[in-house]
Amino acid sequence: MSGKPALNIKLIQNKFDMESARSIRETVFVIEQKVPPEIEYDEFEVCSTHILARLAGAAVGTARWRETEEGYKLERFAVLETFRGQGVGAAMVAFILNKIDPQAYIYLNSQVSAISFYSRLGFKAQGEIFYEAAIPHRKMVYSPPST
Repeated sequence: MSGKPALNIKLIQNKFDMESARSIRETVFVIEQKVPPEIEYDEFEVCSTHILARLAGAAVGTARWRETEEGYKLERFAVLETFRGQGVGAAMVAFILNKIDPQAYIYLNSQVSAISFYSRLGFKAQGEIFYEAAIPHRKMVYSPPST
């Protein structure tokens, strides 16, 4: 035993887990990053697939994805500050990539501060910097490793 707490990621399928995910997003985006709630909680909430990450039973991270006309868009990655740097975000990306066709067009809009994180996971930055909720972003497209 390594003594490292177990990380569990699952699809959200009940109201309790959705409330936990919303609380994480409220803390990370609305409180920490000052994103207006009306921007954070958009019309895509209902058509997205949401996940929740728990570390030693505590809800610590969340994300969602949805199909768009372009392909699969990964969104709303949030990890509580205390749990950052422990592999939660990377595990959530891997979980989602395992749930969708890795050969499909997969993309996300990364905050500029997170580009190097997503680059390590196989995403490539494209296009110019743009702003969402007054935060600089760049589109990133998943490029699966060659076999």
